[in-house]
Amino acid sequence: MNRKYLLLLLLPVWLFSCQSARLSDAEERQERGEYYDAAQIYRKVYGKTSSKKKHLRGSIAFHMAECYRKTNNPNRALSGYANAIRYQYEDSTAVLYQAQMLHQLGRYTEAAKTYKAFLETAPHSILAKNGWTGCEAALEWRKNPTRHIVRKMDKLNSREGEFAPMLHGEASDELYFASSRKEALGDTKSAITGLKNNDFFVVKQDEKKQWLKPEHIESGINTARDEGAGSFSPDGSQMYYTYCPQDSMSSQTAVIYVSSRSGAEWSAGQKVEIFKDSLAMAAHPAVGPDEYLYFVSDIPGGYGGKDIWRIPISGIGSLYPENLGPEINTIGNEEFPCMRADSVLYFSSDGHPGMGGLDLFKAQRYQDQWRIENMKSPVNSMADDFGITFAGKKETGFFSSNRNDGRGSDHLYSFELPGIDVSIEGWVLNRDEEEIDSATVRIVGKDGTNQRLFVRADGTYAMEAVPGMDYVMMASAPGYLNQKQTLSVPNEDKSETYYVDFYLPSVSKPVLIEDIFYGFNQATLRTESKKALDELTLLLEDNPNVTIELSAHTDRIGSEAYNDDLSQRRAQAVVDYLIANGTAADRLTAKGYGKSIPVAVSKNIREKYDFLPEGQRLTPEFIQTLPDPVQQAVADQINRRTEFRVLSTNYRLM
Repeated sequence: MNRKYLLLLLLPVWLFSCQSARLSDAEERQERGEYYDAAQIYRKVYGKTSSKKKHLRGSIAFHMAECYRKTNNPNRALSGYANAIRYQYEDSTAVLYQAQMLHQLGRYTEAAKTYKAFLETAPHSILAKNGWTGCEAALEWRKNPTRHIVRKMDKLNSREGEFAPMLHGEASDELYFASSRKEALGDTKSAITGLKNNDFFVVKQDEKKQWLKPEHIESGINTARDEGAGSFSPDGSQMYYTYCPQDSMSSQTAVIYVSSRSGAEWSAGQKVEIFKDSLAMAAHPAVGPDEYLYFVSDIPGGYGGKDIWRIPISGIGSLYPENLGPEINTIGNEEFPCMRADSVLYFSSDGHPGMGGLDLFKAQRYQDQWRIENMKSPVNSMADDFGITFAGKKETGFFSSNRNDGRGSDHLYSFELPGIDVSIEGWVLNRDEEEIDSATVRIVGKDGTNQRLFVRADGTYAMEAVPGMDYVMMASAPGYLNQKQTLSVPNEDKSETYYVDFYLPSVSKPVLIEDIFYGFNQATLRTESKKALDELTLLLEDNPNVTIELSAHTDRIGSEAYNDDLSQRRAQAVVDYLIANGTAADRLTAKGYGKSIPVAVSKNIREKYDFLPEGQRLTPEFIQTLPDPVQQAVADQINRRTEFRVLSTNYRLM
């Protein structure tokens, strides 16, 4: 918890002890930022103050709650604000802070009601509006978490606390962090937090990529003062970090230092002169790949609380920093920046709508505008979540959080976002479901991607896909007509395989048009034929250079003249439908063959009807040899068909 205030507030240390609990002592220590000690005194004074002195008791309760809030003890802070409200303390912000503590404890429904109550007296409060919004969103985020896997790093954590992890090295095999554990230099406990000052520690990986035991950095970078929240230069040779040079005789604030590495040793830090004003606070440095130094400050010119600023590293000492603007910064606090790419910033904030305390956010810059996204559960929690670091370009790394810690201490957590495997797979076969030599699939995405895939010998193909992408796919092969398919991949955060199969019609032999139905002994197309005919229309659109013959065939029953006439009318009905739907008439020829061309049994027909020999023509003579009338009816049904065959492949529209 000490990272939140020890590194950012004006930090004088006054070394004296209080033998008796006096209100003036508590007020003096609170004024100096010694919130831990002040809270203990307020608590004793509150217990000794008569309940009849309502105004005084309400004031003490409020200021005690403020100290607990600033030392990250929401349970005791909530109790203090409740008492302040009960004793009618005149500052209405007690209700806002009460809502924030409920929010930070994950009591979202109660917090939302309390925010609403505060908005009735302060309808323009941005913090209350964002808090209310955050409570509503948190309930949904907790119910539907992201795919992140978050684990507490017990092997690296201590009882005292650690925060702001930083991965170092090309292999990201060294992890630096700040901690107030017992190995930290100095024996004095902070009057602000009740803990020792922070030092830097490092933990390395062994040959099996397992993290070893953390080690205290025994070099000039660590002192008895407070160090933490740093960032490495791109080449890893320098570390910019936060340093608090407080002493007992002066009032100084957090500043940024830089240390250089020589071999395995870090040098003593030197101050980075961002501001000429020695009282101007600068903390949480982050070196960006754009050669800017990003940092946190509460200097005038911001948007309230602590803001994120930046300055060119080459311009330090000569240029004034630039505020990142109101899209990033709010009336609350924005802290712990991490610039992962030129246009991708991670940071923590309690001003944007969130799950409670500090939440981690991802900001992406498009042209001159930032788009802010809460990282949601399980990365974020009802507590403080901050100080993220990534292992190179991988979606894995570490951050710090004080979730589920009764004392409010920060600890290290790992996170990992498993990759999403989205793919398109399928078959490219002929209409008899046989493999085709030299088939290809051309795939064009709406983002301009254009791929040509060669179909494998077994007729299959596969490719990676992008969630939320629309694809147009065209399969082709020598001696076959092209076939087009479309696919819209849902924008879902999960792995999935989408199957798209192609069955290419041959250019050299008749192709059965399945599911064409006519009225009994009629040439009228039935409604259920529309789907197959519309697919044929699209096939002709995908192959604009072909002309085809539409042929209809009947069974063996009836005279030749009757069947020839019926089949001709049926073939013409199909042609008329295609013309009505936009196909040029001179690309189509209708031909009725009656019962003159019986079907030759294909492999597919044989698989469906094992009583029919493959290659056998279903002539009247053969059908009469079938012993079962049902089998004869099946053979007659197979002969009743509508087909097309390609007449030419050089048609051109005039």
